[in-house]
Amino acid sequence: MLIHNAKLEVSKILQKEGSRSILLVCGNSFRRQKLYGQLCGVIKSVGAGLTEFSDFEPNPRYESVVKGVELFLKNQCDFIIAAGGGSAMDVAKCIKLFWNMEKDRNYLEQDIVENGTPILAIPTTAGTGSEATRFAVIYYEGNKQSVGHPSCIPEYVLLDASLLESLPEYQKKATMLDALCHAIESYWSVNSTEESKKYAAEAVREILKYRKSYLENDKTGNEGMLKAANTAGCAINITQTTAGHAMCYKLTSLYGLAHGHAAALCIAVLWPYMASHTEDCIDPRGEAYLKETFRDLAREMYCGSVDESIKKYRELLAELCLEKPRLKDAKELDILKGSVNPDRLKNNPVLLTEEKLKELYQEMMQGN
Repeated sequence: MLIHNAKLEVSKILQKEGSRSILLVCGNSFRRQKLYGQLCGVIKSVGAGLTEFSDFEPNPRYESVVKGVELFLKNQCDFIIAAGGGSAMDVAKCIKLFWNMEKDRNYLEQDIVENGTPILAIPTTAGTGSEATRFAVIYYEGNKQSVGHPSCIPEYVLLDASLLESLPEYQKKATMLDALCHAIESYWSVNSTEESKKYAAEAVREILKYRKSYLENDKTGNEGMLKAANTAGCAINITQTTAGHAMCYKLTSLYGLAHGHAAALCIAVLWPYMASHTEDCIDPRGEAYLKETFRDLAREMYCGSVDESIKKYRELLAELCLEKPRLKDAKELDILKGSVNPDRLKNNPVLLTEEKLKELYQEMMQGN
């Protein structure tokens, strides 16, 4: 359920749910937003208690989620508000999924048993679309862990464009690119459906429509981009992401790139390769279907050919003036190719070997 009037609608939701104790999962920066004070006022007005949890990292660790679960239980919370980017969403989702599990065993090793704790998600960036998905990412002993269950899709989503106004320029660019990559990857995923393609196509069109006004911090542009990111989230909730995202994770830690920035660089080399190697199609619907998918995606971008759509994408990326990482040691290519999750590559419509991944990384580093 998408909502827009915070004071009125959040009050109605809390009363409808009969909530008495709220856990607010948020980053410290959210407390400087006007909406934070409004939420606190609404929670107080309905007579509910408020517990705040911010003790987590940008790439949240399992141990941080455990602290959140302990706080949730200690204060007998019955409703979760997640306000922030992807990390806050991931932590909130995991707290919901874990709180009713056995406490003396690793939560990641247990089966998820659905519970009725509602989540209100308030994205503060237009990018991750996490407020619309059944997935969460946390790190255990340094390794990325994907947690997923349909019951962690937030029941309520508040889209407030004013939250985007204070974002740094780089963060706005990177999160927009994350949303665009979600939409593009979902469109060509082997898991795509008629429904997911409608979401992905709409997101692509809206991102292209609002990108300039969004980067100018115009209210209409911020509203449009926030909705487009949510729509892209609806698409990947069905399909998951593909090779672009699978390739980007190690780039963020090795070179300090934002997630969306890294994903966009990967797509820039991946897209032309796949379009010219459709004979290596692994989508069960076949090569002809994949070729048509690339042509359809080009039309959604208002382009007359696949080559034109790739060129348009690369020009958009160039307009943002984002730096490309430079190879410091040839061994880094082996680290990068070895970091790619093979399960995520199964979602990709074109076969990619480790050697091909290494070549794509090298091409990206060289700026070709």
